[in-house]
Amino acid sequence: MTWLQRYRIRSFVRNSVWFLPLLGLVAALLLNPLVHRLDAALGWKASVDVDSARAVLGSLTSSLLTFIVFVFSILLVAVQLASAQLSPRIIATVYRSPVLRLSLTLFVFAFTFSLAALARIGDAVPQVAVWIAVGSSVASIAAFLYMLDRVGKSLRPVIILTRVGKLGQEVIEDVYPRFVGDEAQSAQTPALPGTPARVVAAHRTGVILAFDIDGLVELARRADGIIQFVPQVGDFIAGGDPLFRVYGGAGALDDGTLRHSVAIGAERTLEQDPAFGFRIIVDVAAKALSPAINDPTTGVLALDQIHRLLRSVGRRQLDTGFAHDEGGRLRLVYRTPDWEDFVGLAVTEIRQFGGTSIQIVRRMRAMLENLIEVLPRERGAQLRVELDILNRSVERDFPDLEDRARAAAGDSLGVG
Repeated sequence: MTWLQRYRIRSFVRNSVWFLPLLGLVAALLLNPLVHRLDAALGWKASVDVDSARAVLGSLTSSLLTFIVFVFSILLVAVQLASAQLSPRIIATVYRSPVLRLSLTLFVFAFTFSLAALARIGDAVPQVAVWIAVGSSVASIAAFLYMLDRVGKSLRPVIILTRVGKLGQEVIEDVYPRFVGDEAQSAQTPALPGTPARVVAAHRTGVILAFDIDGLVELARRADGIIQFVPQVGDFIAGGDPLFRVYGGAGALDDGTLRHSVAIGAERTLEQDPAFGFRIIVDVAAKALSPAINDPTTGVLALDQIHRLLRSVGRRQLDTGFAHDEGGRLRLVYRTPDWEDFVGLAVTEIRQFGGTSIQIVRRMRAMLENLIEVLPRERGAQLRVELDILNRSVERDFPDLEDRARAAAGDSLGVG
């Protein structure tokens, strides 16, 4: 099995909403005959008569089916409303919720088991099967109430932004493992050896989701060459665009083997894309600062998480776009965002959309001043550039002296 096939399986299991409920359905169908045999072996019989048991299980199955349809419907509506208010890119993070997926699994299990138990009622009522059917139905109600509380609260802007910030920080720590000042591993990116042996083109159109760094290093080591991965994770490429440039012995590598080291899809993911967390948060802030919504407080909450991510990425070495084999020889070269990319992405659009909001201006100023103070000295130049742009924006957008004086002061809360 290739890396790409394993990646697709992992992504399917991680992102699919219906996969776990399907397993719950299969588990109920497999468990029911086992419970029926257990009832027969123990000789237990329920105290209710056959007609009453059939009536109860029939009511449970019809009610559970209606219940499942109702739950799916309200979830779809709630997620669509939240995505319309915040950003469509939050939908994937909501559907990944383990509470949501496990609750739906329990609902489907309860319905399927109750239906299977109803079909097996003959002259006597199997006691254990009825107990499981009734118990799982009651558990479904409890799970629904818990899920309603958790999912409802998780759709609040502050929870969504905090979750994206947490995921973004994990990606940053994974992509940029070294801290600034780690002299033991602070080597510069080596130069590529002249003209490539050949160029491998992409055969699909889409967004680069991830690629197999370790696998490509091993391929280059075996071929005694160097592989350059041309696009950056998160870039859109069309079929025929350069995907790899191979040097030296790597020119003999099969095109299909190289292409199976890259995952291409329809939409960016956070897995190997440290800039995508910034992109989601900035989109939420831009939507909140639009004239149709006009919610600068949500913009301030977005800046809180951007502050968190900039502090994390600013402490790390960003020259990690190359990999060596165990012998220390260069085998793979690839691109990652640099500090200027992160700062521009984090600040520019929010400053443009929220430049007339005192809340946004004060919170952004507090963020930039704090980052200049706490981050390594080499990160300060770009932050001072952004601070100067913000000062000019304040001079232009706040003609009243009093408002200009307020906007010229940083505040981590925006305005109280």
